[in-house]
Amino acid sequence: MPLLEIAGSMNMLGYGLATLGPALGVGWIFASVINGTARQPEARGAMMSTAFIGFAVVEALAIIGIALAFVLK
Repeated sequence: MPLLEIAGSMNMLGYGLATLGPALGVGWIFASVINGTARQPEARGAMMSTAFIGFAVVEALAIIGIALAFVLK
């Protein structure tokens, strides 16, 4: 196998490993919202809006990561 093909595969392997960060982030965000809602149900609306903003930021980082994986290929 030429070195160029291996480098392309390593790029995608690196992105695959990098998806663990956003996955954990999304899990922690919504786990915190569930925990907060269980403790204080009347604050659910404020927590959900903050959670969706956090979710968008975390997912934006994942999208930037895949864009870089294809650009650096």
